[in-house]
Amino acid sequence: MRRRSGVLLHLTSLPSAYGIGDLGPGAYWFADFLAETRQGVWQMLPINPTTPGIGNSPYSAISAFAANYMLISPDKLVADGWLDEGDVDSDGSWPEDKVDYSAVEEFKEDLLCRAYDRNFIRLAEDTLFHRFKDENAYWLDDFALFKAIKESRGGQMWTLWPRELRLREQGALREFAGEHRGRISQIKFNQYIFARQWADLRRHCMARRVHLMGDAPIYVTLDSADVWANPNLFKLDEDCQPTHVAGVPPDYFSETGQLWGNPVFDWDRLQERGFDWWIDRLRHNLSLFDFLRIDHFRGFAGYWEIEAGEETAINGEWVDAPGFEFFDALTTALPSLPIIAEDLGVITPDVRELRDAFRLPGMKILQFGFGDNVGDSHDAPHNYTRNCVAYTGTHDNNTTRGWFEEEATEKDKKHLFDYCGHAFTAERAPWEMIRLAQASVAELCLFPMQDLLCLGSEARMNIPAVSNGNWEWRLDAGLLNDGVKEQLLSLTKLFGRG
Repeated sequence: MRRRSGVLLHLTSLPSAYGIGDLGPGAYWFADFLAETRQGVWQMLPINPTTPGIGNSPYSAISAFAANYMLISPDKLVADGWLDEGDVDSDGSWPEDKVDYSAVEEFKEDLLCRAYDRNFIRLAEDTLFHRFKDENAYWLDDFALFKAIKESRGGQMWTLWPRELRLREQGALREFAGEHRGRISQIKFNQYIFARQWADLRRHCMARRVHLMGDAPIYVTLDSADVWANPNLFKLDEDCQPTHVAGVPPDYFSETGQLWGNPVFDWDRLQERGFDWWIDRLRHNLSLFDFLRIDHFRGFAGYWEIEAGEETAINGEWVDAPGFEFFDALTTALPSLPIIAEDLGVITPDVRELRDAFRLPGMKILQFGFGDNVGDSHDAPHNYTRNCVAYTGTHDNNTTRGWFEEEATEKDKKHLFDYCGHAFTAERAPWEMIRLAQASVAELCLFPMQDLLCLGSEARMNIPAVSNGNWEWRLDAGLLNDGVKEQLLSLTKLFGRG
């Protein structure tokens, strides 16, 4: 990785005329902004399909392989000849500052059904469609079948399906697939359209030397095609109910820890199979992105396992994971490993050893760097190494202005002022932090778009442990004015990142 800077902005936050950011004009406009300001990386959150039942979190998807069809651009559907211009007329009633997921889902589903029905004959002769289905059959067939069954049962969790469907009895699956052939084909069509639109955007970015950086949660959701199709890779009982679930132990921030509830991997079984599912997953991700951040990296060294049925994470235990064996297999299977390790929180020596053995850059968060022990803080810039990624904050943090106004203590602020050599206002705090990140030795530094715009906590993307109201923030394109561009370009050139 060479010295670069970039911006963290999820696709859903882009401006568009259809209630949610997508792969249409707003994405190309943003890619051009990055190129104009010499930003080399566009980081986004996971692009997998979300569900309202889990707060539309991109970290709780129903598939680790499939894409979220709500990110498909209606304008591109017209431009590529799948729909007519009149088909995508919007009444303009979408909120401009946040995503209304339920309304968007209904709107996009209707558009895509119309596009599929109208082009049924064209698709029968579309060799690219057939090639897409063949090349992605290893995940696409199970995902399309899973989603179709789930829809037919009113969204019911697969662990509550009739036994023959829950346990994947082949006769029952063939019968269902035969009866719902059209819907299953439509679901595959949606993924095909996303893949085509994504490829177009990626070519646009590549031509402008903008690299795309994705995000992969280490765990998958219980109610997902991944667990349904591969129950033997997780710690489940004979009825496919989890015997153990994931979380983190009690710490300074939580007396009871965090009970995430995701099924934990059966690493012994994965190792017996040569980690094939994980290799397929990361190969797929890296076919879409130039870099990939893996969330909760420490889980590859050891993970906190809690017996199913526990009400808190207190009574869990640490279980070793075969991290070295896994990454050995990964480096053999993949030609390069452009992975960023999310190594935040309490990190033990074994996690650092695993990260460093495979030369994976870790993360540094400036908002964490100015507490009581600045001199020894891993997040203070003077302690950075080149092989790291510096952030002002992440999607889980408050915006930097919000942090300064609401969370930073007076002592934190004094440390920050002393570090920068002068005092400043809350409005100026984000750019002071951006300057620190740009000036650091970190080979990559990234800034949430909210920090470039000096927005407060009203623009926060996510508040962990809060189930509603997250993942909704959207960018007002008018705020990204020439002044912002000039400041960003100037710092980027000054510190040799352009």
